[in-house]
Amino acid sequence: MSSSYILAIDVGSHKVCALVAQIGADKPARVIGSGLARSQGIKKGAIVDIAKASESIKAAASEACQSAGISLQKAIVSVSGAYVQSHQVVGKANIPTKEIEPKDINRVMRIALDGAAMPPPDCEILHVLPFSFKVDEQSNVQDPVGMSGSRLETHVNIITAQKTALDNLRKAIAAAGIEIENLALSAYAASIAVLGDDEKELGACVIDIGASTCNIAIYQGAAPRHCDFFAVGGAHITSDLSIALHTPISAAERIKLEYGSLLEQSASTINIPEIGIENATRSASLETISNVIGARMEETLLILAGRLNMSRLKNCVGAGVVIAGGAAKLDGISETAAPIFGNIPVRIARPKALPGLTDTFRDSAFAVVIGLVRYGAGEFTPYEIDSSNNIRIKIPARKTPSEEPQPPSFTQEETTIVLKELKEPSMLQRFWNWLSQIF
Repeated sequence: MSSSYILAIDVGSHKVCALVAQIGADKPARVIGSGLARSQGIKKGAIVDIAKASESIKAAASEACQSAGISLQKAIVSVSGAYVQSHQVVGKANIPTKEIEPKDINRVMRIALDGAAMPPPDCEILHVLPFSFKVDEQSNVQDPVGMSGSRLETHVNIITAQKTALDNLRKAIAAAGIEIENLALSAYAASIAVLGDDEKELGACVIDIGASTCNIAIYQGAAPRHCDFFAVGGAHITSDLSIALHTPISAAERIKLEYGSLLEQSASTINIPEIGIENATRSASLETISNVIGARMEETLLILAGRLNMSRLKNCVGAGVVIAGGAAKLDGISETAAPIFGNIPVRIARPKALPGLTDTFRDSAFAVVIGLVRYGAGEFTPYEIDSSNNIRIKIPARKTPSEEPQPPSFTQEETTIVLKELKEPSMLQRFWNWLSQIF
């Protein structure tokens, strides 16, 4: 297989970041270009000014392509959790051949969609993610393909997004001269970057705290079972500091990055610029700075803990909570979060490394764009219907005997073959699906 390329773009409220990666036969994705631009026209995860947003997107994508030395017109793009909903539904189908094949997985997921009348009129489907299978009376089946059985059942998480929000994102991407190859929910992408297989199996809650949003994905098994969104993030800490310290927003952001901590601080002081008076400075204690940051962060974590409780899945997250995003870099956040989440394990996300990734992108603030690259290279859930209405099946790449055991990697060629084989069912197939539900 000849090499192919992935352009991944994370459209955030504070920054737009892009990565170009090269993939080839039996090789993991390798980053060969990166770009970063300050976000404009994007607030709380939604496009509010298409022209300005497209400028930011174009700047990040152009920088990534230029540093890679290639030109790409198609990209995998993140979708914020704003205006996104999760729907858990069940699909059931008879297996006429008595042996489950990939086409049966496709059929039972389509039955779940049809039975739940998805998507709602004002929404589009981003992902259909099966998080559990049942073959006849055998529950908790991880991968039913190849198993013998007469009836297949699956529980799926259908993730939908508001059409108008997606239309505005598409317009901004198109104005930047880029075509969307696929859309991926940001919380799902971040999870791909930071969770291991054991954590997914035990159950985990990934919280990506961005500048203006918190995106949540709760795993139980190989796929996220529930996704949520909360419109508060690190920018609110910056705003609180600006007000409390009477200092410009830019100075407050620098103070947060340099001195931000949730741990107990000394009463020592630093000089900060005073807002509205040129060249004027005043002193502020590190203790005050820590208190302001702590108050906002504790409030945010309390709300997030409440969202986890509302999902009714708290008892299913045996691996605990994983915090990603820029706010994850605050000193003491895991110690602060643990008692708030009921003393379940809390850890700071460390994105799985990609070959060629520069130091700038090697922290949790870039988990989403790293996850997008991995998603494009084949590291998604074992089965999925994507935003283009294609069925994706994760197929391990072939390995040579000399290779040491490693997590499975996937090639775009192998994935694409499966995508082309399993398209949306015809009207006759839909009628057969309906009959299989009844009988």
